[in-house]
Parts: sequence; structure tokens; C-alpha cells
Amino acid sequence: MNANAPAPTKNDGVPPRALTDAELTRLLSEQRFGVLASVRSTGHPHLSTVLYHWDQEQRTLSVSSTAARLKVRQLRRDPHTSLHVSGPDVWSFAVAEGTARIVDPAGDAAASAGQEPDPGRRVEIRIQVSRLYGTALDMPAGS
Repeated sequence: MNANAPAPTKNDGVPPRALTDAELTRLLSEQRFGVLASVRSTGHPHLSTVLYHWDQEQRTLSVSSTAARLKVRQLRRDPHTSLHVSGPDVWSFAVAEGTARIVDPAGDAAASAGQEPDPGRRVEIRIQVSRLYGTALDMPAGS
């Protein structure tokens, strides 16, 4: 063993607990803001704080944006995305992963009429969630 290497640390704390599907759904339903990740052309993540709506039955997330936003352009190129949602305390979170589709009725109508769509128009980022996960840290009282 290297004499200059730091001594291993010991974690006597409470280990994180995986959230159940019911807890994940409740967290997504109760929160309204999350951080949406998209992929830049360089492969690096791009993060945006967004207001979202969770549809538990359809397992979809909806985010309103404008057509010209970077996240919309990136999701059109690469639809892989994740939404991170913080829990009621700093120790819990949920992540929804899935594939995004840009719903753009005004843009489609303008294109059909041979017109240039307004870049400031509202579009919906609709994410079909394929994976949900998250954890909580159940701290003992008085910690």
C-alpha cells in the first residue's frame, strides 16, 4: 500500500433507499419544477430548469417551450432526455428518463401552407418515460 495514499473512509451513515414506484409518482406529481437534460452536439449535457406536468396514466411528461430554444433544437436532433426532480428535502430525488417528441401544431400548419413558422411559437416537449428511479435518505430524528 502506498504510504502517501489517504486512509480509506468509513461511512457509518444511513445508506440511501431506492424509492418505490408509488413514491416516485407522488414526487413527480407534487413537484412542478425540474431540470431537463438534453444532449449537445458535442455529447455534453445541456441542463434547463423547466416547469412540467406529469401524466401518471400515460407515463408522459409535458414541458412547454418556444420553438427556437436550444433544448428544443437539441431534442429534435437527439430525443434522449432525462428530467431530475428534487424531493421535499435535500436527500431525495426522482429521475425520469425517456424519449422526447416535439409537438408543434402551429409550425406544422405554417409549413403545410408554405409559410415560414414563427420561431417564438409555443411547442410542447412530450416525453414518453421509459425509466423512473430515485432515492431518499431516511435520516434519524435529530440528525
